[in-house]
Formats: sequence, C-alpha cells, structure tokens
Amino acid sequence: MFDSLAVILGTTLMYSTPLIFTALGGVISENSGVINIGLEGMMVLGAFVAAAVGYYLGNPWIAFLAAGLAGGFLGLLHAIACVSFQANQIVSGIAINFLGPGLAIFLSRIFFDGATTTLSIDLNNKMPRPLNSVFSSDSFFYYFLGNRYATVFLAFILVFLLWFILNKTKLGLRIKSVGEHPRAAETLGINVYKVRYFSVIFSGVFSGFGGAAMSLAIVSNFRPTLISGHGFIALAAMIFGKWKPQGAMLACLLFGFSQGLAIYLGQFDLNISSQILSMIPYLLTLVILIGFVGRSRCPAADGIPYKRR
Repeated sequence: MFDSLAVILGTTLMYSTPLIFTALGGVISENSGVINIGLEGMMVLGAFVAAAVGYYLGNPWIAFLAAGLAGGFLGLLHAIACVSFQANQIVSGIAINFLGPGLAIFLSRIFFDGATTTLSIDLNNKMPRPLNSVFSSDSFFYYFLGNRYATVFLAFILVFLLWFILNKTKLGLRIKSVGEHPRAAETLGINVYKVRYFSVIFSGVFSGFGGAAMSLAIVSNFRPTLISGHGFIALAAMIFGKWKPQGAMLACLLFGFSQGLAIYLGQFDLNISSQILSMIPYLLTLVILIGFVGRSRCPAADGIPYKRR
C-alpha cells in the first residue's frame, strides 16, 4: 500500500513540475497587469530548444537555460506588443501560441533533417536525480523523492522565491502596484514600462523552463504533441490559485495527483476504457476546483494597456 502511495505521489510531482514552472510565469506577468495566454507557445518553444540543445551539447543545464532564453524571447515579443504598442493582450497571446509551435517545428526540420520530432537525448544526459543515491531503491522515499529529477526541486524552490519576491521585496511591491494601479505607481517614480517588461520576459523564461521540464525530464525528446495544452492548464491553475505562487502550485499539484492516480489505475484490469481514465485528471481537477475554490479577484489593472501621459 505504501509503495503504491509513493508511486502516485512521485508521479504527482513529476507531472505537476512543468505546470508549476509555467503557472509561475503567468503569476508574475499578470501581477504586473499583463495577461499572458501565450504560455502554451512559450512552453512549446522551450521544450524544443531544451531537447535540441540537450541532444547536440549533451549538457542538461545548458539546455535548461537555453529553453528559458527561448521562452524569454517570446516574452520579449509579447512585452513589445502589449507594453510599448498597447496591443490587445489576448490577441498578442494567441499570436504567441501560433508562433511558438511554428518556430519549434520550423527549427526542428532544419536541425533534424526535416523531422518534426527531435532525436532522443542520451539517458546519461537527461536531468540529474540529486537524491537518487540517498534512499534505498525499494523504500517509500525512493519512489516519492529519490527517483525525481532536479527540475522537481527547482520548481518548488522557485515557488518560494517568487512568493518572497512578490511579498517581501521592493521589486515585488513595485510589480503588484503596477498591476493594481499603474498611474499611481508612476506618480511614485516607478517606471511602469520597465516593470512590465521585466515581468513579461520572466514569464516567458519560466514557461521555457516548464517546456524543458517536459523534454529533458519526463521524456527525452521533442515532438509536436508533447505540450498539448499544458500551457493552458497552467494558465487555469494560476487563475484558480488566485494569482499567487503558492495557490498556483497547489492547483498544479492537484492536476498532477489526478494524472498520477489515472496512470496508477491504468495498471489494473478495471474494465474501464483508457479514454475515460485519461479524462480523470481533467474532470477531477475541474470538479474540485469549482467546488472548493472560493471567489478570486485578478489584479485591478490586469489586461489594461498603460499609456504614459
């Protein structure tokens, strides 16, 4: 029983990690007042860049950082459109969601002889498992924590760091003040444009990390269907988490747990179709979040372009 529980909890951590990275990207962008529904596109490009760099260089950490830079590049484009040119943030986000996968497939065809699926990264060059040798290979903690990749621990560290930055630092207070009332923030000497640029670019970086967590840890390559809506799930998790790092993390863990449960149940001959089992994460997450999450309010200036007078 404990082994089964450890497997489900370990799978929960594995599948919720990419969502946590990406949801944190949404948190920092929307706290500054810029809606970012382009998380999916940023995540896809990050997943491709991580897989490609990981394959050619064989270094997972360089690949992980390169994925963040790729996501940050799309974040920069989103910031230029939404902050400098006051474009509609939803339309810009949709454009990013087309641009990210398009770029990923285009580059994949160039670097992998016309293929849209990258070659597999050598297993020795995947993300390391820092606690792999700490626990006995047949213990509860091995299946729960010891078998987890470094990206899992990084995601939780990032949750704490973002919470600390938003709530305990001058930068965090500036981000939230710009998201609540940019005009008042400007009168206090805060550069609204600079703060929003910073936040949107880092939302792309975090989303790129989310994509890398998929292609460097969960699998070892990139394919066009790898992300398949996880960016939108992370966006929903951010909203259900009430635009807070810890709330977004809990929502992502809930989805990860549902997915872990579905995979565990799939091992048994339950006479239930695989299609229904694959629906469990989405249905369970939806029911619990609708039933137990209370009223939430987004930052007051979220989605409202700011123009300096």
